[in-house]
Amino acid sequence: MRTILVATAIACAVGLGSCSDERGPTEPTARQVGVVVAKPEPLVQGGAVTGEVLARVQTDLSFRVSGKIIERLVEVGHVKAGQLLARIDPEEQKAELDVAAANLQSAEAQQTQAQLAYDRQQSLFRTQVTTRAALDQAQEALLTAQASTKSAQALLETAQDTLSYTELKADADGMITARNAEVGQVAQAAQVVFTLAHDGDRDAVFEVVESAFLRPIDGDGTVALLSNPSQKIAAKVREISPTIDSSTGTIKVKVAISSDAPIPLGAPVVGRFDYVSQDVIQLPWSAMTSKDGKPAVWIVDPASSAVSARAVDVSGYETGRFIVKSGVSEGEVVVADGTKFLRPGEIVSYVKEASK
Repeated sequence: MRTILVATAIACAVGLGSCSDERGPTEPTARQVGVVVAKPEPLVQGGAVTGEVLARVQTDLSFRVSGKIIERLVEVGHVKAGQLLARIDPEEQKAELDVAAANLQSAEAQQTQAQLAYDRQQSLFRTQVTTRAALDQAQEALLTAQASTKSAQALLETAQDTLSYTELKADADGMITARNAEVGQVAQAAQVVFTLAHDGDRDAVFEVVESAFLRPIDGDGTVALLSNPSQKIAAKVREISPTIDSSTGTIKVKVAISSDAPIPLGAPVVGRFDYVSQDVIQLPWSAMTSKDGKPAVWIVDPASSAVSARAVDVSGYETGRFIVKSGVSEGEVVVADGTKFLRPGEIVSYVKEASK
């Protein structure tokens, strides 16, 4: 029985061997990939930054003397040039003015006495009743009295100015945008009490990263309200700060806006600027791979259809594509689709027309 089973197994093995394919192993088919040809194309880059609208001229108003605020006459809002804004207690300044006025009266009286004495000495000297020394002494006393009068007059004018400093007035037509003091508060000299935004031209002020304005701007930009982005207003870059804010790492950019523009002070706006067009090589994101931890692409040799990985320097990333700074030359065939599982030296298949 066992002999019969062994014979049957041998017969089956022989039969299967005769049915096997005697042809050798076939060559693997080339992997089908999609390709693009590297060629420089014009790129217009730009960006949108947010900021706010401020007056071209903005001043901080403060008292020139210290004192207790006894009256505040305005709130945040529009004011006229010369309008009284606030007043501090003037009692001390009035007392100084009274003292200065009294000193002036005393000096004028002394000058009058010195003038009379000098006139009398001149008359006596003409009749040779007095000496030349007495006349010179009377003249010296008169000159001293005149100088004292001028000094007292200057002190009186200074006291009058000091009294006027107890009233804070607007130096131009504009909008009070901030109030920093209240009635009853003791204000120090030069302490900011109001912030006044002058009427006239305005600026859109943006805080942007330094690299945003390293490239030249192509013409003027546009500014639009965040609440109404469809209404765009032409604007021109007026000032770029030469220093970087150490706290934010940004630079301040001021864009001129006409005073006729329907944009209120303090409104949040978005500014858009386009750089001068440059010819660069752009590749789709799907073409990017990695080599030694750095960005790379697969390059196809048109003669052998073999691929090789090459590291590239990327200068920027855009939506759906990236910009190659170096590593790829014009006319080279780059694998754009099917980059996964490729090996260096692998033969690939692609549409020849796509590489032209």
